[in-house]
Amino acid sequence: MKKSYEMDMCNGPVLGKILIYSFPLMLSGILQLLFNAADVIVVGRYAGSQSLAAVGSTGALINLLINVFIGLSVGVNVLVAQYYGAKRDQDVNETVHTAVAISLLSGVFLVALGLLVTRPLLELMGTPDDVIDKSAIYMKIYFAGMPATMLYNFGSAVLRAVGDTRRPLYFLTAAGVVNVVLNLFFVISLNMDVAGVALATVISQVISAGLVFWCLVKSEGALKLRIRDLRISKVKLKRIAKIGLPAGMQGAVFSISNVLIQSSVNSFGSIAMAGNTASQNIEGFIYNAMNAIYQTNLSFTSQNYGGRKYKRIGRITLTCVGVVTAVGLGMGLAAFAAGESLLRIYSSDPEVIQFGLKRMAVFGTTYFLCGIMDTMVGSIRGLGSSVIPMCVSIIGVCGLRVLWIFTVFQWSRSLTTLYLSYPVTWVVTGAVHIACFLMLKKEASQRGWRVKNTFFSQISPLPAAAGGIIISMIVN
Repeated sequence: MKKSYEMDMCNGPVLGKILIYSFPLMLSGILQLLFNAADVIVVGRYAGSQSLAAVGSTGALINLLINVFIGLSVGVNVLVAQYYGAKRDQDVNETVHTAVAISLLSGVFLVALGLLVTRPLLELMGTPDDVIDKSAIYMKIYFAGMPATMLYNFGSAVLRAVGDTRRPLYFLTAAGVVNVVLNLFFVISLNMDVAGVALATVISQVISAGLVFWCLVKSEGALKLRIRDLRISKVKLKRIAKIGLPAGMQGAVFSISNVLIQSSVNSFGSIAMAGNTASQNIEGFIYNAMNAIYQTNLSFTSQNYGGRKYKRIGRITLTCVGVVTAVGLGMGLAAFAAGESLLRIYSSDPEVIQFGLKRMAVFGTTYFLCGIMDTMVGSIRGLGSSVIPMCVSIIGVCGLRVLWIFTVFQWSRSLTTLYLSYPVTWVVTGAVHIACFLMLKKEASQRGWRVKNTFFSQISPLPAAAGGIIISMIVN
């Protein structure tokens, strides 16, 4: 890879490099959402509210099925960044080949899984009869593109690990433009309804994956991909799984709670589902911008851990928390203020808009809390520990959210009550993280910062991971 695309995250000013790294990631996330929004807008405007509900109601279920495998890409990002920071080029190259091989195998598996379980799971979610057929069609076509989706995610994780966030942005832009054009053609000209939207998405996924693959093949040095060398290294797979599987399992459990929430939304009918879908798409812009900071923190922490620049980790964490708060709060309040106008882009139905505003009233004002929570998780994962944040998040977010659905929501069945489960669980989970840090402060201060284990050993138990972060934050 050319040096101009790489970034040394272990030296120089923290804030400047974080902004330079995260901005293309934010643009990538926002562009992805714009292209996804185009799907929703086209189907909502030209195919009707039922089609809009059909496309929107599948999001939580799709995430449930793919999140374990997407989580593995987190492990790829961390491992490549740690090796890169330690200047271990051979290990970087082995990880690249292992990552690509895993992505392709995962994609093939997901194709089969999507075809087999789509309809039964939609029925379990209580998807209305006037929506379920279209939802099933959309998902089956969507899952046909899973090999490309996995390849893009794993390949772009490799590029991000060495500081290259620009080329994934370029690739995504090219694929997204194609997606929008095909949406208009398939839905408006050919009247393909949700099938046209799904087909356009698959084609764009193939384009983005092909560009990432080409990028790795044409790279020089540690990132160069040689097709003949594609194989899975057991050692690298184990280390990827050590970080990636807990992250993926956390995402899957999150999706289970979101599926339950989507099922609860479904009980209010297709119009409520359409409003929920429109609001989710708007919120997605906020989430993706905040997620860019999480990914930035993950990569910066990983490289500095690999390079043994431990004193920078605290400054990185504090900077990322500050940036994600500003981004999440600023964008959230702006979206809330312009809520009705934004929702009109997705649907002209007044009922759909009113249902969408119910959700935006909650999410627009509180979403930054989710960003802070995720950013702190990025710090811990970057240090090589993924089990601890998984356990805390599953209990604090998912467990409480499910409990909320079966208790508070049953006592007061309204969409507002349902949506309040999100900020409540973000606050509780954030408080648990803070409590853990404070509990370890005294012990960590007495012991000081030190690394007891070998380079790529798991940072465990919690004092070694969380305590190190606390010390760095206090000292620096």
